[in-house]
Amino acid sequence: MTAPVAKHVVQARIDDVYRQEARKIYASLIRLLGDFDLAEEALHDAFSTALAQWPQEGIPENPSAWLISVGRFKVIDQLRRQKRQSEIVSQLLDSPIETPLFQHNREAAFEFSDEVIEDDQLRLIFTCCHPAMDAKVQVALTLREVCSLTTEEIASAFLVSPSTMAQRIVRGKAKIREANIPFQIPGEAELPDRIESVLSVIYLVYNEGYSASAGAQVTRAELTAEAIRLARLVLSLLPDAEVAGLLALMLLTESRRAARTDSQGDIVLLEDQNRRLWDQALIQEGSALVQSALESRDFGYYTLQAAIASVHARAADSAHTDWHQIVSLYALLLQVAPSPVIELNQAVAIAMRDGPQAGLAIVEALLQQKVLQQYHLTYATYGELLSRTGRVREAIRQFEHALTLTQQVPEQRILRRKLAHLSDLSHNPKK
Repeated sequence: MTAPVAKHVVQARIDDVYRQEARKIYASLIRLLGDFDLAEEALHDAFSTALAQWPQEGIPENPSAWLISVGRFKVIDQLRRQKRQSEIVSQLLDSPIETPLFQHNREAAFEFSDEVIEDDQLRLIFTCCHPAMDAKVQVALTLREVCSLTTEEIASAFLVSPSTMAQRIVRGKAKIREANIPFQIPGEAELPDRIESVLSVIYLVYNEGYSASAGAQVTRAELTAEAIRLARLVLSLLPDAEVAGLLALMLLTESRRAARTDSQGDIVLLEDQNRRLWDQALIQEGSALVQSALESRDFGYYTLQAAIASVHARAADSAHTDWHQIVSLYALLLQVAPSPVIELNQAVAIAMRDGPQAGLAIVEALLQQKVLQQYHLTYATYGELLSRTGRVREAIRQFEHALTLTQQVPEQRILRRKLAHLSDLSHNPKK
C-alpha cells in the first residue's frame, strides 16, 4: 500500500493513462467480458473508481492492469446486483484462463502483463476484421473500436455521411455478437485472408493522424504513432512484403512531420518544405524496408506508395525530384488499385513533369466522377493548376469551392491565403 497522493497529481496521472492506454485497456476488457458495450461501461467505471480511490490508496505500480481488473469486476458485480445475464456472469467466473484476475485486490491486477495488454489490441483488430463481415464494415468498426476515431472522422476518411458510417459500425458489432466471432489472433493459415483489412485499418488511422479530417490541428501525433506501432506488431507476426511496405510508407511520410507546418501551425506544402528538417533516421529505415519489399517481387498497393515516398525523400528539392519515375510508379499503382484519388495524385505528378496544362486536362476529366466532387483537394488541385496557367479568376472560384468542403482549420487558412494572393493578382495583374 502506498501513501496518499494529492488529487491534482492523481488527476494528471489518470488523464495521461486515459490518453495513452484507454484503447488498450478497452481491448483487454472486450476479451474478458466478450461484449463491446459491457467493455465500454467497464472502462468508464474503472477510471471513475481510480479517481475516487487513488488519492487515498496511492497510484498502483501498473495502472492499466489495475483498471482492467477493477473494470471487469465492476461489470460482474453490476450484473449480479441486477440479477440479469446470469449465463454471462457464470461463464466469466468459470473461465480457467483469467484466474489471476478473479481475486479482487490490487496485487492480483499486477499479474496482468503489459505484453498481454499489447496483444489484446492486435486480437481486437483481427476480430473486427473477420471475413464474416463486409470489408467496409470491418474497417469502419476497427477504426471506431480499436483506434477511437469518431464516426465523423471515419465518415470523412471514406467520403460518406456520418449516418451511413454509424449504420456500418452498428452492423459490425451485431455481426460479431450473432456469429460468436472469437477474440483471437488467427492461425498462420488464416492470416493471409485477414491481413488486407488489417492493413487498410492501420493505413486509414495513419492518414487521419497525418492529415486530420477536421479540427484546429493539421496532425494528430497519437494516431500516427499508434498506426506505426500496430504495423510493427503485425510485421513481427507476419513478415510479409506488403506489411513491410505499409510500415515503410508511414515511416517515410512521418519523416516530413517537422517540416509540414510552420511556427504558427500553418501548412507548408511539400515543394516549400525545409528538407533539412526531415528525419533522416526514419527515411533510412523506411527506404530499407521499401527496397526489401520491392526485391521480394510480391508487393502491391502500399509498397508502391512507399516507393513514391522514397523518391521524394531522396530529392534535394522539388525541382530535382524524379517526376518521370513518380509518374511511372503511379501508373503501376493504378494497375494494382484503380482509384480516382490516385489518378488525381498522378495528375499532379504529370503537371510537375510536363507543365500545368498537361495536368489540367486530367483534373477536368476527373471532376466528372462523383466521388471526387466532395473532395476538397480535387478543387484545390484544380485551382492551383489554373493559377499556374494564368487563369486567375477561374482559380479563385475553385479555391472558394475547396474552402466550403474542408473542415480542418489549417487547410482553411492556407486556402484563404491563396485566395487573398489570387485576389490581389486579379486586381493588380502586373504584380
